[in-house]
This record gives sequence, C-alpha cells and structure tokens, in this order.
Amino acid sequence: MERQPIMSGSQSNYYGVANPGYMPSAQGTPALFAPPAGASQGPSAPPASMFDNMPGYEGTVAGGGGFLPPPMPAYPAPQPTPGPQQPNWNIPSISEDTARGAFALFASSKCCYSSGPAKDGVITNMEAFNTYRYRLETFTELRSTEWSHEPYTGQPVDAYSQQPPGPWDIPAKTPNFFMDSQQNIKVPYTSSVKPCHNCVGMGRKPCKHCAGAGNKVCWVCNGSGYRHGDDRCHHCSGRGRENCTHCHGQGSEQCNACRGKQQLLVYINLKVKWTNNSDDYVVEQSSGLQLANLSKVSGKELYRDSQYLVYPVMGFPDPQVVQASQRLVSDHQGKYTQTSRVLQQRQTIELIPVTKVTYSWKGNSHIYFVYGNEFKVNADNYPATCCCSVM
Repeated sequence: MERQPIMSGSQSNYYGVANPGYMPSAQGTPALFAPPAGASQGPSAPPASMFDNMPGYEGTVAGGGGFLPPPMPAYPAPQPTPGPQQPNWNIPSISEDTARGAFALFASSKCCYSSGPAKDGVITNMEAFNTYRYRLETFTELRSTEWSHEPYTGQPVDAYSQQPPGPWDIPAKTPNFFMDSQQNIKVPYTSSVKPCHNCVGMGRKPCKHCAGAGNKVCWVCNGSGYRHGDDRCHHCSGRGRENCTHCHGQGSEQCNACRGKQQLLVYINLKVKWTNNSDDYVVEQSSGLQLANLSKVSGKELYRDSQYLVYPVMGFPDPQVVQASQRLVSDHQGKYTQTSRVLQQRQTIELIPVTKVTYSWKGNSHIYFVYGNEFKVNADNYPATCCCSVM
C-alpha cells in the first residue's frame, strides 16, 4: 500500500471559511490535503467607484490629474522695470606665476602625468579671453491634485460638511526663492472612510508564499512523510507538510494597504511643487576651449537683477548678451506662466576669465587653458603621460 502523509486534524481557515482543499480524515485513516491552486491577491488599484465627485474637484483621479492653471490675478501684476545701463567690465589677465602654479597643481593631480612640462616648460605667450555668461532663473509654483488614501485610525472625517476650498486658495508654506521644494496638503472637507479595496475590508490577504494554505510541502521528505524507508520524517513529524514561515501557518498576511485596519481614509491630496527653472547662455569665444568646461566653474558676478518679472538687459556692451536676455525672458514667460504661478525671476551676468597659455617643452610648443575663479586647467594634449613620460 502506498504511504500517505499523516495530517493533523485541524482545518485551515481563511476569513472564517474552511479551506475547500482540505479533506478531513476518517477514523484511523490519514487526512489528505490539497492546497488551493492559487489565491487572488486583490486589485492592484482602487476602483473608480471608490472616489466621489467632490465639488470643485470633479476632474481629480487616483494617481494625479495633471496641472491646475493658476487663477487670473485679482489685481494688475507689477510691471518689470529695466535695470541701469552697465559699463564695460574687464578682468585683468592672470600672472605667469598664477598660470604656472595652476598647471603644476593640475599635473600633480593626475597619477600618470609627469611633472616635467609643468615644472620645466617655458611660457611663451598668454592670451586672455574673457567670456560672459548670462543666466535667467524663473521660480514657479505648480499645483496638482489626486485622490489618495491611508489606513483609517480615527482621523477626522469631514467630506461634504463644507465646500472644500479651491486648490489655489489653500495656503502653503513657500520655501526660499530659487530653492526646489515640494509639499503635500490634505484638502479640507474631502475626507471620507471606505472599506479597504485591497482586502475587501478584511484586514488580511492570502499569503502569496503558500497560496493561503498556511503550510507547504516539506522540503526534507518532499511530502512523503518518511525518510529512508520506514523512518518517519522528523522535520514535519510525518505530516509531509510544514508551516509556512512567512505567515506563521495562518495562511494570510496583514493587508499592506490598510495595515490591518480594514478601512481607508480617502481624501484629495494637493501636491505643491516649487521649481527653479534655469537657463544659461555663454557668449562664444575663439580661444579653443570647449564651452562645456565653463559650466563647472564660477566667474565674477557683474550684474544681478531680481524681481517678480525681470526686464531684458539693456545697454550691455556685448550685444549677444542683450539678445540672449531678450530671447530667454520671452521664452520663460511663454513657457511657465500658462501652467504655473511665477513667484520671482532673477537674471545675472558673470565674467569668466579664460587664459590661453602657450609654452615650450623639449623644443615643442604646447598649450593649456586656465579658466574660472577656481583657476581650473584644461590640457587635452599633455605631452608627458604615463606612456611617454620622462621623469
């Protein structure tokens, strides 16, 4: 006769319903257990019927419903004012000692560069290429709404007790200007209590590791209940199955949506996002240094203008800066005022020093660049790397 695993006489219950795969044993005969083929894990998202049409928020959906255009101002917006015309600035060229010191520091920072060119090279020419960088920043506030939920633990329920305020009427704590930030605000008078959709209000869900059975096939005896002939399996005491370690034999786990509370507080969440939108324009210069290098350094600030809306720069000696300011100010107003509320704008002009240094080493001419307030060095064709260096 084929051996059958010896089962305990207790039924496995889930939500108070006996496991349909369990077959109770007759007197003196072993019980048979057929685990369920699979247990439903519940919906992955709340049903649309879970959310009410809240007055003033009819278009709000779970997961977000896009931006909310800011209302028209109740009073005329302040007009931008032009800044004063600026004189022609210039930064004196760096000295040979500064150029040589920056080059030596650059060479010492490279593990495979010889110090020979930086130490023994003879500077034959230095040419300054002062470069302007214009930057426009527009600090905006964007608002959007979404239906959200959390476990209900006795929070206030206020839906329909009053008309909820409009999304742009809810006060938010504005961060410092030109600093990105985000805030979530529970919209007043939109909170209600609903049964949890994830566990059908039971607080628990079938364990996905044992399909709700509470036990699994014993890995030692592979479900036979015996080892090596007639020896009963000591790991499962001859049952052929062992308790599931994930649900501790219960067959179910706490619902992760309501955290066992069975109910959810459903409400409209207002997302407020502050963003510093920034664009740069660097005047082209013919030194040969790639402009991408200049994004990593700072320069001398020549001009700063910060107000609600800035006026394009006027009277600056370089016409390319004036044209860039006109273009970017127009672009920002067209791009951000339709979807966001502009809180502040700022424009700056920096003068970034760039020095092209020509030097001679071992009879050959080479160049390197020293640029920025940090005196960074770019030397793409350094003549003494590890493969050809002479120490």
